[in-house]
Amino acid sequence: MSTAKLGLRENLNQFILLVIVNAFVGAMVGLERSIFPEFAREIFGVTSSVAVLSFITAFGISKALSNYISGRLANHWGRKNLLIIGWIIALPIPLILLYTQSWNMVIFANVLLGVSQGLTWSSTVVMKIDLVGEKNRGLAMGLNEFAGYLAVGLIAFVSAYLASQYGIRPYPFLMGLGIAVIGLILSVFWVKDTRKFVHQEATSAQQEKLNGVFIQTTFLNKTLSSITQAGLINNLNDGMIWGLLPILLMSKEVDLEMVGIITAIYPAVWGLGQLFTGKMADLYSKKKMLFFGMLAQGLAILLIPSQTGSFGFMAISVVSGLGTALVYPTFMAAIADATSPLQRAESVGTFRLWRDLGYAVGAILSGIIADSFGINWAIFLIGGLTLFSAGVIQFRIPKNLKPSY
Repeated sequence: MSTAKLGLRENLNQFILLVIVNAFVGAMVGLERSIFPEFAREIFGVTSSVAVLSFITAFGISKALSNYISGRLANHWGRKNLLIIGWIIALPIPLILLYTQSWNMVIFANVLLGVSQGLTWSSTVVMKIDLVGEKNRGLAMGLNEFAGYLAVGLIAFVSAYLASQYGIRPYPFLMGLGIAVIGLILSVFWVKDTRKFVHQEATSAQQEKLNGVFIQTTFLNKTLSSITQAGLINNLNDGMIWGLLPILLMSKEVDLEMVGIITAIYPAVWGLGQLFTGKMADLYSKKKMLFFGMLAQGLAILLIPSQTGSFGFMAISVVSGLGTALVYPTFMAAIADATSPLQRAESVGTFRLWRDLGYAVGAILSGIIADSFGINWAIFLIGGLTLFSAGVIQFRIPKNLKPSY
């Protein structure tokens, strides 16, 4: 095994390639981001909030489980192999959405999307952490999430534009097929596996190995479990925004193209912001960044029902995006700091399991509340839970963000 040199500069070409690959990973999610409520209504006649959000539930559960499996298998199967498998699973998704006349097949396509996202996104995350070492870990996560979520926002806008100009089918989904093919080609021919970097870093690592990575990350370790609950709540509110915000906007007679703009701003600001917040996580208190990020999200969400014009919704999207940008790269940088390199993939996978279950919990919870009491009450509940999560971070995480057993 050849000696691996850790560092961003030393592995710049491979790092940039992984950033590009993750942009294609994010683009697959952006494909559905703005058009799915209208897709459900126009093609299948589905209007219930619970039914519409069922595709997010399917996506969230399958992605969460795939994240965990990816973390468990990364050291044995190899990061690159999991990345390639994820892209192969993605290939039929746009074709199913393009041709199916069955809502059950739409749900199945989103199960595949979740599995694909878990394998591809988890692999690119862990590979970047492997390459750069401790010094630039936050920067690496910021660039990774910047590329992924900027692509989510960009493709969300493009798919809404195509749908408004030419119809829901076929052009958004043909674009999705092209995204999956290019992502697979890049991964097969140019991405290199990073397991040798893990073994290199492990020779000088000072973190103690965790006794039961899943239990520590989920419940016992004050740092890891507090970050994990915040990740779940973050994606819980994202699942609500993904599913209910387009419905709320259309109920206020906002046209589909403007819906695309408003829903694209949030992930775009989230993505662009991480160009800066990722490096901030290397320099400043991770605990404070997590607290203020969740606080900003919660307050912004609580203001959604009071908005009446497009400008107000756009401002809310900006604040929510900035709050999420503060926490997203910080989550994984802090998780990586608190675990041994040899356990890093499993700990990150456990965190991402619970984080992405937030999509399902958010979709189910907000869908039931919206159908029973109205969309505004669903939004108030999710905003309150987000503020509670900020409190958990403030009062449970140790100040220095080192492991606390």
